[in-house]
Amino acid sequence: MTSQTIQRRSSWSPTERREYLKGLVFISPWLIGFAAFVLYPIIASLYYSFTYYDLLRPPRFIGLENYREILFQDQFAGKVLYNTVYYVLLAVPLGTIVAFLLASLLNTRLVGRSFFRAIFFVPSIVPVVSSAMVWLWIFNTQYGVIDSTLASLGLPVIPFLSSPEWAKPSFIIIHCWSSGGAMLIFLASLRDVPMSLYDAAKVDGAASWARFRHITIPMCTPAILFSVLTGIIGAFQYFAFAWILTRGGPNGATEFYSVYLYRNAFSFLKMGYAAALAWILFLIVMAVTMAVFRSSARWVYYGGSTD
Repeated sequence: MTSQTIQRRSSWSPTERREYLKGLVFISPWLIGFAAFVLYPIIASLYYSFTYYDLLRPPRFIGLENYREILFQDQFAGKVLYNTVYYVLLAVPLGTIVAFLLASLLNTRLVGRSFFRAIFFVPSIVPVVSSAMVWLWIFNTQYGVIDSTLASLGLPVIPFLSSPEWAKPSFIIIHCWSSGGAMLIFLASLRDVPMSLYDAAKVDGAASWARFRHITIPMCTPAILFSVLTGIIGAFQYFAFAWILTRGGPNGATEFYSVYLYRNAFSFLKMGYAAALAWILFLIVMAVTMAVFRSSARWVYYGGSTD
């Protein structure tokens, strides 16, 4: 704070001070909520990560023991991280591609375009538990819609959720199905692409694929960056579907990081250990996000920029 600012604040008139206090009073509910439900939990979790805390007894400070155990002693943590990274590396790109292709299709003069936009967006607003129950029926090996159809055709059924090889791909399919939110973002981005660029490309003889590759995709890269970043953050915290459908099975194939964190906190009552897991996850997500941001300078185009 500069000396000029301090001098200006010290010379406030009574009316200015009164208006300033009124502003603080009006935003105080938000400030109190932020302090109680955001700031305090963050500080408390950081403290608990350096303690042994089982929710039954007061926390006991143990320093970096939780972090050392996670990094060097917990043999299951490696498998959990592998499951999560596997899901992130496949679900985020595939979900982004599916959403972008759907948006490109629904941006054309298609009959019933508004109806299809609504249909593809609905999965992203359906409650997770309801969606999980539907997918539990779809993936059921005995009476599920997919396997019953395969069985009626004399084909072998697919053990979607009961096979370690198929469990994670099944959740990736669910992720692609629920990409309606990203689709809407891409639709808005596609509407902002100047038609003059397409007209100039047509005059130059560019085919449809060339226009899509060299105009549509570059002009939508800011939206793609946003979708990738939010997808990465959400994928690293993937929990609800995995917990409802498989509880981490079969054989730990869907024990994602958030599932393992939840299990340690509320099944094993290792709250300090879970807090350390949460902070390691935060550091991983922050590092990956920063890496994507740094790489964006090479592939994200902002219209009108001269860099």
